[in-house]
Amino acid sequence: MTRLIIWRHGNTDWNAASRVQGQTDVSLNDLGREQARTAAPLLAALRPDALVASDLSRAAETAGALAALTGLPVRSDARLRERHFGSWQGLLLTQAAERFPEEYARWRAGDPDPGADIEPLDVLGKRIGTALQEAADEVAGGTVVIATHGGAARQGCGQLLGWDHAVLRTIGSLRNCHWTELRHDSLRGWHLRTHNVGPMDVPAVPSGTATPAAPVSAEPV
Repeated sequence: MTRLIIWRHGNTDWNAASRVQGQTDVSLNDLGREQARTAAPLLAALRPDALVASDLSRAAETAGALAALTGLPVRSDARLRERHFGSWQGLLLTQAAERFPEEYARWRAGDPDPGADIEPLDVLGKRIGTALQEAADEVAGGTVVIATHGGAARQGCGQLLGWDHAVLRTIGSLRNCHWTELRHDSLRGWHLRTHNVGPMDVPAVPSGTATPAAPVSAEPV
């Protein structure tokens, strides 16, 4: 059995302000660094064999908290970056809605290619899914922690699971420093084990014990 732990980065000032990050390189804030430090021991208890991160600093910093505990090197992979949000990057969501009302309405409705130079979901899914599969193949039978981004995580998981956009919209987005666990075996292929799990949800769960799913959050930016 191979496990992928797909971990969203900690909080940033842009998250807190509902400003669209996309592939803009925004660092963790103090809360985000604390979230990463709190989550790291729980993930270390899963005994990961490898650690891979998006090259954007908010994901790399998050992975660094786990690397400090495990001694694992962090392999950087630019394919794990967040969805590129085109003309919206750097805008508040309210500004995006005002300046691009038609595209914003399509995005909120789940259109996989809403315009405004936003990366189509099919392109995003293939990019992230390929990176996830390659990371899993490198440690077949082991556990890999992937530090990435909210939208990227959901679409990449969907690519591996073979779920279409309508199904993915029912799953919800990862909260900061929460994770999704996928498992792969020869009988079932990839399957979802847990989703939106984080420190507040597993305060004292022994290593190897299944963790409960947490409530879903709003769409990340």
